[in-house]
Amino acid sequence: MSQRNPEAVDQTLAPFFDGLLAYRDAGIVPYSTPGHKLGNGAPAEMVEAFGQAALGLDIPNGGGVDDTHRTRNMQPQAERLAAAAWGAEDAAFLVNGSSTGNIAFLLATCQAGETVLVARNLHTSLLSGLILSGARPAYLYPDVHPEFNLTLDVSVESVRLGLDQHPDAKAVALISPSYTGVSADLPQIASLCRERGVMLFVDEAWGPHFPFHHALPPGAVQAGASAAVTSIHKLLAGLTQSSLMTFGGDLITRDEVAPAISLIETTSPSAMIAASIDAARRQMALNGHELLERTIELSLDARSKLGEIDGVRIIGPDVIEGRPGAGFDPTRIMIDLQHLGLTGFQAEDLLRNHARIGVEMSDLTGVIVHITIGDDRQSVEHLIRGIRWLAESDSALAPAGELISPSLRSSGSAIFSAIPRITPREAAFGQTRAVPLRKAIGEISSEIVTPYPPGIPVVAPGDELTSTCVDYLEEAAAAGMYISGPRDASLQTIRIVQKS
Repeated sequence: MSQRNPEAVDQTLAPFFDGLLAYRDAGIVPYSTPGHKLGNGAPAEMVEAFGQAALGLDIPNGGGVDDTHRTRNMQPQAERLAAAAWGAEDAAFLVNGSSTGNIAFLLATCQAGETVLVARNLHTSLLSGLILSGARPAYLYPDVHPEFNLTLDVSVESVRLGLDQHPDAKAVALISPSYTGVSADLPQIASLCRERGVMLFVDEAWGPHFPFHHALPPGAVQAGASAAVTSIHKLLAGLTQSSLMTFGGDLITRDEVAPAISLIETTSPSAMIAASIDAARRQMALNGHELLERTIELSLDARSKLGEIDGVRIIGPDVIEGRPGAGFDPTRIMIDLQHLGLTGFQAEDLLRNHARIGVEMSDLTGVIVHITIGDDRQSVEHLIRGIRWLAESDSALAPAGELISPSLRSSGSAIFSAIPRITPREAAFGQTRAVPLRKAIGEISSEIVTPYPPGIPVVAPGDELTSTCVDYLEEAAAAGMYISGPRDASLQTIRIVQKS
């Protein structure tokens, strides 16, 4: 039965959250995990830091709430409420983050060797799904902004061309919004996929708030996607690792994906994380528009005031001009600091250690910050003061003519330079050897090489390494970028596929 109408259910309820509180209030003495026994066995410093109340709610989902062994009633009720709130047919709570849903979708829908169209600005978890499933990716490349070298959205025409070239594709998997807040024309892409009888899956990790305000792009399943994952913890009020998988239409159902979720998700799911999804859903269903109205107003004010600071440039919705159907999330603020003579890595350290500001990410050219429902006028003013201090500090020395080369301003060019030769699974599980990074040009990588955040692999297993990739990685590593994935974290060497 469709749950698309939010009025069809009572969104004032939070059955899983209330069930967890009822379990606590019942005074049950546990002879089960976790070993700290409601905090009674926890070290004093842990109790002081976390609080006795939180530790008293730290029980495994399978350890109570509304059943002795497994939560049988309250979680399904809560998931139906979430489906309605996100405009979906069905939903599943994920307590290992959206990565769980990304991997599970590919495991449930693709056999080894089958083709799936995948956006090349994919999160590393989708790449993990390709490795584990053995699916053969046909990469769809998002367009790149000519000035900022930022990856934008995958266009409708790119998807159409991909489907024409790969009529046997099992699914299309896109990232929308991108890490920089750009969303694709999902209604048109979804319509195209339906015409071809192909599932559209969307990694919507950075768009959990979209369905709750008209000024934001539409949510993925609202736009017609077959399935999507969205991270409740990233921009809403859920605890870290709380995510949701939503389903729409009849090309893929929750029942078909559930065994794959069970295969990779922990067998000791946290009841606190699941309860936080339920509570965050109720908050957004009842008050989301009002909360986001204030959030958007704060973010627009922050954009305006930050843009007035000498040497600071705010990248905004102008990046999608001339891109019909593309959207932009104003709450995600990209701050270009090159004209201060600082890399984003240097700026992040200065802001953290001297201005008490923690940014979302840094790269060679700047930082990204979020304005969310947790912000207020005071926190926004703190951000503005911190960036103004950075611009006026002795650390900001603006050497004229020494801006970073456009080809190195983001990972976009490097991503598109890599040439896929074999499947990620074949490369990851093949015979390998380590070679110096510069000597790997022209070889096939067996490793994932991912600047983190944002978690978009510059090099995927199966990619032939190019000079552009190597140039970018050397420059980024020298500038202090954190690299995830390769066995040699210093990137002095990289593992390549051993030629037979």
